[in-house]
Amino acid sequence: MRTSLSAALAALVLGSCCAQPAPKAVAVAEPTPPDPAVQLPPTVEEPPAVTKPFPATRRDDIVDTLHGQAVADPYRWLEDAEQPAVKAWMDAQDAFTRGELAKLPGRDAIAARLREVFYFDALGAPTHRKGRFFFSRKHADKEKTVVYWKQGAKGADQVLFDPNTWSADGSTGLGEWWPSKSGAYVAYAKKENNADESVTYVRDVASGKDLPDVIPGTRYARASWTPDDKGFYYTWVPPVGGDVTIANRPGFAELRYHALGTDPAKDPVIHGKTGNPQTFLGGSVSWDGKWLLAFIQHGWNSSDVYFKDARTPAAPWTPLVEGVDANFEVTVWKDRFYVNTNDGAPRYRVFAVDPRKPARAAWKEIVPQSADTLESVAVIGDKLVLSYLHEVQSALAIHDLNGKRLRAIDLPPLGTASGLTGNPDEDTAYFTYSSFTEAAVTYQASIKTGATKEWSRVKLPIDTSNMVAEQVRYTSKDGTSIPMFLLHKKDAAKDGKNRVQLYGYGGFNVSLTPGFSSSRAVWLERGGMIAIPNLRGGGEFGEDWHKAGMGANKQNVFDDFQAAARYLIDQGWTSPEHLAIYGGSNGGLLVGATMTQAPELFGAVVCAVPLLDMIRYHQFGSGATWIPEYGSADDPAQFKTLFAYSPYHHVVDGTRYPALLMLSADHDDRVDPMHARKFVAAIQHAIPGDRPAWLRIEKNAGHGGADAVKQAVEQSADLFAFLERELQ
Repeated sequence: MRTSLSAALAALVLGSCCAQPAPKAVAVAEPTPPDPAVQLPPTVEEPPAVTKPFPATRRDDIVDTLHGQAVADPYRWLEDAEQPAVKAWMDAQDAFTRGELAKLPGRDAIAARLREVFYFDALGAPTHRKGRFFFSRKHADKEKTVVYWKQGAKGADQVLFDPNTWSADGSTGLGEWWPSKSGAYVAYAKKENNADESVTYVRDVASGKDLPDVIPGTRYARASWTPDDKGFYYTWVPPVGGDVTIANRPGFAELRYHALGTDPAKDPVIHGKTGNPQTFLGGSVSWDGKWLLAFIQHGWNSSDVYFKDARTPAAPWTPLVEGVDANFEVTVWKDRFYVNTNDGAPRYRVFAVDPRKPARAAWKEIVPQSADTLESVAVIGDKLVLSYLHEVQSALAIHDLNGKRLRAIDLPPLGTASGLTGNPDEDTAYFTYSSFTEAAVTYQASIKTGATKEWSRVKLPIDTSNMVAEQVRYTSKDGTSIPMFLLHKKDAAKDGKNRVQLYGYGGFNVSLTPGFSSSRAVWLERGGMIAIPNLRGGGEFGEDWHKAGMGANKQNVFDDFQAAARYLIDQGWTSPEHLAIYGGSNGGLLVGATMTQAPELFGAVVCAVPLLDMIRYHQFGSGATWIPEYGSADDPAQFKTLFAYSPYHHVVDGTRYPALLMLSADHDDRVDPMHARKFVAAIQHAIPGDRPAWLRIEKNAGHGGADAVKQAVEQSADLFAFLERELQ
C-alpha cells in the first residue's frame, strides 16, 4: 500500500507523455535565474502586410503591468472556450488544418500502415482475488480495451467491462478499476470524452450488474477496499460552483469512506480538506484492514503522511512525517511501515517503522541509497520487491523484510519493466517488459525463487531486426552530461539528411525509459530517426536531477534540449531543415520554449496539449497544483523566471519560426486548451505567410487524447505526413 500519489498523479495530473521514474544522482550547477532581457529574441521589424491562408484572428491591445514589467496579452479573448466567437474560431482553425493535412502526400498510405500495427491483440497481467482473476484484453477488431474475469486459472473468460458498447459515438470510456479483496465486487471509473473527470460505480462480478452506488466527483479517486468487502476509501472533490473553482478545486478534496448500499452523498469524511489547491489528498487502508493512512502531497516535491487505527473511526490521526521537504511513500505489512523516501538520499532509501514508535529517531534504515535510483517498493510474497533504474534501464531486486538483498530478477538490457505486481501473501507476481525494439512481454515470476516464465506476448507485423537502439551522452550548455537514446535503422548514414524526431519531457520527476511504440517503428520503417534525451527535471537520476530542472532552474531543461539538437547536427545525423522537435503537456512547454528560443535549429515542431502562457497558467485547469514545480507569476522573483521563458510572451513578429502543428483536445480538463489557442494565434500573426501554423483539435478527447484506436491512427497519420513534408 502506497501513501503517495506521486507515481499515479504523474500521469493523471500532468505527465501523460510517456514516462516512468528513475538512476544515478548527478551533481549539477545551480544557475542564476535567467534575465528576461537576455532571453527575449532580437527585435525584428514588422514585415510588410501579407495575405495569410489562416482563418482571421482578432488581436486586442491588452497590456498588463506585473511587478513593474509590461506584459502583452493580445489573445486573452481566446481563453474562454464557451464564448461563441471562440467556438467559431476553433471550428474554423480545425477545419482549415484538417483540410491542409488531408492534402499532404503519402498521408493515406501512412494511415493504412498504422492501421496494420495499431490494431492488435494483447493480454494484460492478471489481478488475483480469492480464486478470481481479473485482466484486460486489447482486441485487434475493437476500438477500446475490454476487461474480463474468470473463476480459477483455467476458468472461462467472462466480460466484466466492455466500453465499446457504452455509447454510440464512443465518447464514454473506462478509467481505472479496483477489485475488492474477495473479488466479489469491482469499483470502476467511467469517463466522458476521456477527460480526467469521472464517476465511480460498483459492479457485482457474479451477476455482471452494477449496484445502485454511484459516486460523482472521483477525478482523483483510487478505491481502497476493506478486507470484508463492505466498502472502500476514496478521494472526493466537489463540483465547481460557489467557492469552488476549477483552479482551487483540489484544495476542497476530502478522504471519504463509502459503505456499499448507502447513499454516497452521506459518506463520512475521514480526513477533511486541506484548503490548499497546491496539494493532493489521498489515502488507503492496509491489506489486513488494521491501518488507515492519509497523505498530503505538495506538488511533486514533498509529502506529509498520517496514520490511525482503521478499526476505531474516532481515533485521531497520528503524524508519521510532516513538514519535511522530501517525498515519502509507505507500504504496510504485518504492523510494520516500510517507508521509501528521498529525505537525505536523493536516489531514495527504505526505512522500517514500528507504528507504536513513529518518531523519526526510531526509524531503522534497512535499504540504504545506492548508485541506482529506487523507483518503488512493494510487498509481494512476504518479501520486499524493489524497482530501480540503472542508467535509465530497469532493474528488479527482491529483499527480505529486514532489507537483506536475496536476489535480482534477470531482465534483458536496454528495457523497462513495469514493476512487479501481486499480493503480499502470495508468491506469484507479474511484470511487463518492453524495449525500443521489442513489443511488450508479460512475465509471471516467483518471488521465492526469482524464476520467470512468459505469460503473454504482443505480436505485431513489424520487423525490428533492422532497427537499432543505442544510448549516447552529450554535454549541455553548463557542462552537464546528458544521456540520450537514439533509434534508427542499422544502415542509417551520418549524412546530415536523416529526418529526426527529437522528443523530450523534462519535468515532474518523470523519467523517459525504453519502451516499444508501434508508431515509432513505422517512422523508422519510413527512414526516419528518433532521439530521446533524458533531460534534467525528470527522475532518471533522482531528486537532484529533478530539482535541477524545476522552478528557477527550468531554463536548464531547455538548454539540455537545444544541446541535444546541436549534438545530432554536429555528429552528422541530421541538419536543422531535417530536424523536428516533439513534446506534449510539460513536453509541450519544452518544445514551445525551444521553438521561441532557438527557431533556427529546427524545421518543424509538433506541440501537443501544452502549457505555453506561463504567466496565467495557474488560473486555469489543474494549473495551481503545478506551482510547486514551476512557481507562480504572483511572486515577483518567480515571475521573473517564468516571464523569461514563457513561450507565448516570446513570439516575435517577423521571425521565420519552424512549421508548427499544434495538437489540442476538446475536453482537456487538465491543461486548459487556451494555451494552444493563444500560441497558435500569436505564431500565425508573427510568421511569413508561407509557413504552416496549424491547430488540430481532437474531438471527444481529454489530455491523454482519445481512447479509440481509429482516432490514434488518424492523428499519427497527420503528424507523420506533416513531418515528412516539412523535413524532406
